[in-house]
Amino acid sequence: MKLNTIQRRKARGGFEQALGKEDLVNRMYQIMKVGKQGLDGFVQEIGTLLVEAIMDMEREERSGPAYRPSQEELYKWAYQKGSVYMGDRKISVRHPRLRGPGGEIALESYEALKQPGVFSEEVLNKTLRGLSARRYSETLVEASQAFGVSPSTVSRHLVEMTTQKLKEFKERDLSEIAPFAVFIDTIHRGGEAFLVALGIDAEGHKRVLGFWEGATENHEICEALLRDLERRGLVLSKKILWVTDGGKGILKALRDRYGKKLVHQRCTIHKDRNIQRHLAKKYRKEAHRQFRTALEQNNYEDAKRTLQEFEKWLRRINESAADSLLEAFEDILTLHRLKIPGLLRKTLTCTNPIESMFSTVRDCEGNIKRYRDSAMSQRWLGTVLLHCEKGFRRVKGYLGIAEVMATIEETQEEKSVMQKAA
Repeated sequence: MKLNTIQRRKARGGFEQALGKEDLVNRMYQIMKVGKQGLDGFVQEIGTLLVEAIMDMEREERSGPAYRPSQEELYKWAYQKGSVYMGDRKISVRHPRLRGPGGEIALESYEALKQPGVFSEEVLNKTLRGLSARRYSETLVEASQAFGVSPSTVSRHLVEMTTQKLKEFKERDLSEIAPFAVFIDTIHRGGEAFLVALGIDAEGHKRVLGFWEGATENHEICEALLRDLERRGLVLSKKILWVTDGGKGILKALRDRYGKKLVHQRCTIHKDRNIQRHLAKKYRKEAHRQFRTALEQNNYEDAKRTLQEFEKWLRRINESAADSLLEAFEDILTLHRLKIPGLLRKTLTCTNPIESMFSTVRDCEGNIKRYRDSAMSQRWLGTVLLHCEKGFRRVKGYLGIAEVMATIEETQEEKSVMQKAA
């Protein structure tokens, strides 16, 4: 007979002995009638029996079996009502007591099961997946043993857990990260602007570096964010590729730091949208096609020539649209100038990586109707950004990063020589 078949028969025999065969059959019909909820209730009851059995086993291991104590000074002392956490539920149990010469002796198994840390972690994960605190109790089994899951209890656990996550996020060391590229963008929440930095290291891994809160996106907030990253050990140099949507405050902060040596890629999707806003609807499709054609060129000279032709076409239709293109002309072609391979260039040509992360932030915070204060906003943002990192994948084309970093270094050295000669 197969081993798993033997194990199933033993398990069934154990259930019949613990609950009685008749009661077990009744449970089977209940599960068939109400479905998963009935099964969950049964599993919870079995779990409660298991938890109580574990505590009984510990007490007997320490004191010895009934009528044959292993130590005269230790003896069993009846049972007492208590509660433990089983998964994400708080359940009531009868925990055994043990006494010694000095009084009550705590059971290690009971003390461990009373810890709410696992409960808070699971509640947080469920909330990030879109579960409202006020609906949390609806997902639990409607059993008499389930308690302590009122909206206020869940909210308290969430506050405690998000506070820990924010502290972890704000204090983690960044000194081991070797940044290759940094995306900076703003997400607005609760009437405030949160400037967020997302980094890509030399091996192609994405990391959320930090955020800073302000009333608007301005250069002072950006500079405060950069100082915070440096305080936590991140080395910010002129060799980093910066990718932004062209916000004036961010650009001013970066140019004040790096001057002409700033390596900056303008988000091409935002620039495409900006150009099209100046045009009548009948021209937008053609403008988008020409702009994308220029960006799809593999070398800098071809891309620049195609973009210049596009600028002349725009000039005949709308002077403001052409000026909008010229305003960021060289920043649009930074990746071409650095000879970044096509697959990696596709990742770095726009702020999509950080925008995608912001989309996850909005999904996870969908059930928050009102941000009560700045502390609440920061707690949730730090928590969700850490949650986002769990789903990050290495960027496509990461094998070309080392070559690009070498190219950036050569370019910076050439600029230094030219500046000294001037």
